[in-house]
Amino acid sequence: MPELPDIEVYVESLERRIVGQSLERVRLISSFVLRTAVPPLESIEGLRVVAVHRLGKRIVLVLEHEYSLVLHLMIAGRLRWLGRGDRAPARITLVLFDFAGGTLAFTEAGTKKRASLHLVHGASALAAFDLGGLEVAAADLPAFRARLQRENHTLKRALTDPRLFSGIGNAYSDEILHRARLSPLVLTQKLGVEEIARLHQATREVLAQWTSRLRAEAGEAFPVHVTAFRAGMAVHGRFGLPCPVCGAPVQRIVYAENETNYCARCQTGGVILADRALSRLLKSSWPRSIDELG
Repeated sequence: MPELPDIEVYVESLERRIVGQSLERVRLISSFVLRTAVPPLESIEGLRVVAVHRLGKRIVLVLEHEYSLVLHLMIAGRLRWLGRGDRAPARITLVLFDFAGGTLAFTEAGTKKRASLHLVHGASALAAFDLGGLEVAAADLPAFRARLQRENHTLKRALTDPRLFSGIGNAYSDEILHRARLSPLVLTQKLGVEEIARLHQATREVLAQWTSRLRAEAGEAFPVHVTAFRAGMAVHGRFGLPCPVCGAPVQRIVYAENETNYCARCQTGGVILADRALSRLLKSSWPRSIDELG
């Protein structure tokens, strides 16, 4: 799922292309993506885009007369910018937004159809999509600490909870926790003052650095390589590869459709965290520490 750095770069690219432009036509290709019936999509044709902004992991296109298009890419949704005459990607295009300078294509690969589009009218209708997550870039340490310890969850769960923190998902939470040298499974209310300060700094640094890096990679072009797995990441998607800090093999915990990647030596004092499925399978053969892996 695209997270804060990717969404920010999408927003900036869209701002340069469509703010101030009129939405000439909306072409709904796959009806399942549209999750609202009122107001109808036809009602916004001809209206000018006045702003584009991020709302958590959603992208909001604000139009005249208090209309807003809310795009949630979910896991496989992506945006593409098509020049005049360019053909939309076959089979994966959900909806096309036509402007004088080009067309914005909302696509989704795969068959699970999780991406969504809502058209809402008025500030209160848009506010319903704000889950209340803290924007860490604008939050000082006391605000961050209060939000982190408002509930008692594992660090991984807390960082990826959109009610607690805005825009952070599976990939960047792995990177943040590695930078902060903290276990993904430690409980938030067990953290000490210094650990929370370290986590606050790591969260701000990782999100800011990756946003800057992706912005530089895209340049003036529309971002096309939007993925959760990036060259240069420390642990996410790097199971079995050496940690860039200590050289130990990166470990993982697999659950449902997600996995948590971490370095046992840097983050858990050498302890290999139990993967529910594998530890049940291996039982007594499950390695307890990074040193047992040889």
